[in-house]
Amino acid sequence: MDIGMIDVDSHNFPNVALMKIAAYEKSLGNHVEWWNGFKHYDTVYKAKVFDSTYSEDEMTCINADSIITGGTGYAGDGPLADNIEHMYPDYSLYGIEDTAYGFITRGCPRHCDFCIVGDKEGLVSHKVADLSEFWQGQKNIILLDPNITASKECEQIFDELIKTKAKIEFNQGLDIRCLTDKGADQLSRMKLKMLHFAWDNYEFKTYEKLKYFRPLLQKRGRELRVYVLTNFNTNHEQDLERIIKLRELDYDPFVMVYDRPNAPAVTKKLQRWCNNKFVFRATDWENYQYK
Repeated sequence: MDIGMIDVDSHNFPNVALMKIAAYEKSLGNHVEWWNGFKHYDTVYKAKVFDSTYSEDEMTCINADSIITGGTGYAGDGPLADNIEHMYPDYSLYGIEDTAYGFITRGCPRHCDFCIVGDKEGLVSHKVADLSEFWQGQKNIILLDPNITASKECEQIFDELIKTKAKIEFNQGLDIRCLTDKGADQLSRMKLKMLHFAWDNYEFKTYEKLKYFRPLLQKRGRELRVYVLTNFNTNHEQDLERIIKLRELDYDPFVMVYDRPNAPAVTKKLQRWCNNKFVFRATDWENYQYK
């Protein structure tokens, strides 16, 4: 059978579900390739993570006997079948040679209004896979877990990651409110490209934790990025305050704009200032905002 694949998002970041599906179809002896609009396929898989605000769907006529859609970008679509979920990803689909991508835990207890994870994966962070299910000695590991520090297995997982001697990247912002002293020490002993935390809402429990753990995280400020959510339930003054406080603590703030197409101009300008690190380190907001 001929199988076609469509990564609707096409944001230069691999879709793990598509790689697992490709591995499954190849295990059945089927031919798998990126969809070609000039061919007929027995089955075409379409994966979509983001909604239409960020990812327009592929609306070209698809010549296939069946079309299967999946991902959070398609409302109501469920998870992969269990036998596919635990397939080792076919990294060749994206030409990936020395990086492993995957989830060790799923779920998050926070249930933030801007996030779908709680409804989709549950309100408990729990282990769903072993590292070996998607890593076989690659030099780089990128973890997509939504809230790994909230998992009761977190410290055990961190120990396993340290033993790999691979460069680790936590793609999502870690919840520092759930971090322990041992966890902070483990993070300091990992080979990290960059450590990501998140300060999404205007509250100061997160700030106090960031302040407490800063001396325990033996990394340069440029290696400690903190996502700052804006344009959701905060105003400009609250956004700017969080950025300034993070800079004072020697973290690297990074502005994330919720519903960017409809965000106020001042929020978009704040993002340009903060996320351009050359400008951010050379100019304060008071001088930049009038340019």
